[in-house]
Amino acid sequence: MEISERRAAITGIGQSEVGRRLGRDPLELTLDACLAAIEDAGLTRDDIDGLSTYPGAMAGQPGFTGAGVMEVHDALRLELEWWNGGMETSGQLGSVINACMAVACGFAKHVLCFRSVWEATAQGKGGRGPIGGGAGAAGGKFRASGPMIEFTLPFRAYSAANWVAMFAQRHFHEFGTTREQLAQIALNARKNAALNPNAIYRDPMSMDDYFAARMISTPFCLFDCDVPVDGATAFIVSRAETAADLRRPPIRVEAVGSALRGRPSWDQFDDLTTMALRDASAMLWERSDLSPSDVDVAELYDGFSFITLAWIEALGFCKRGEGGAFIEGGQRIALEGELPLNTHGGQLSAGRLHGYGFLHEACVQLWGEAGARQVSGSPQVALAAAGGGPLAGCLLLTAD
Repeated sequence: MEISERRAAITGIGQSEVGRRLGRDPLELTLDACLAAIEDAGLTRDDIDGLSTYPGAMAGQPGFTGAGVMEVHDALRLELEWWNGGMETSGQLGSVINACMAVACGFAKHVLCFRSVWEATAQGKGGRGPIGGGAGAAGGKFRASGPMIEFTLPFRAYSAANWVAMFAQRHFHEFGTTREQLAQIALNARKNAALNPNAIYRDPMSMDDYFAARMISTPFCLFDCDVPVDGATAFIVSRAETAADLRRPPIRVEAVGSALRGRPSWDQFDDLTTMALRDASAMLWERSDLSPSDVDVAELYDGFSFITLAWIEALGFCKRGEGGAFIEGGQRIALEGELPLNTHGGQLSAGRLHGYGFLHEACVQLWGEAGARQVSGSPQVALAAAGGGPLAGCLLLTAD
């Protein structure tokens, strides 16, 4: 039998309480999501023989991770054949892609994948800290660590908000993209979040509200930036031939994208109007007979609004440089549009669950369980994508 991602299926999902400054133990949130996913698939802990997460246990960035592989392994008393965790992978969904490879190769039958954050509580009353493997905060002071930020730190570009804003500015310069166009990503997210009872921000937001918000890093205002939360999300990735015996109809993994063909850099990429997501997107379509026109719902990372626009272009929903025109007015990306986008409210309004939230929503939509925000017509093909800068991973999913 061919060894490919098509031998993998998502058979269960789980999510903990999600909120701002919950003050709960991050391992507790993680275990809530993991146990919910196991139950959702109709499995027991004895059935779990694989474990995968991003990034796993790490120090120096409070709140960026809630638990590591070994903590969850021990807390759930699992007997594992395969496990994986680490920062250097193809974005937040790299841990799920790794799980697909593990079950396809026969290393495991049922892999529990989890991602937990508690950035809101860790933030406390202060501002947000830096993110990424090359920056950390100690005693409120920034430090350089290796080449990742040595050329940006002297210019006080501490944050991904600065780095991604420069990609957006280049796109604006080359293609005439405008803030009015970019605003549609945030406005669409808020409309969809209003229909999601678990979203953080559900109050209506107008274009005037968007432009009245304070500037963070030009061209990004506050509403172009995602919302730190506490919460955990988990999935069961199963070997496809075992899925028929489980509680749910499996969601098939049609193709994955994880390529990085450009430089592994935030600021030295070869085309500063796009990012590594260009390469991951190309790989995805190279591995499938489906095309962008087959996608019924798209859940595309919005750590910052421009990243979503870059994914739209890279995935071929429009041509390079035409993303602004594609989303202008918001009709195409609305729930009833040709490309329903970030149907749960994305990270801009529902909360920053760091990639896993998008895959969770894709599964909810394919299972027809999204309630008031459910895309009509029983969607059969969904796309989940996460990552920005030099990190990117995406999965093309089909209903069984």
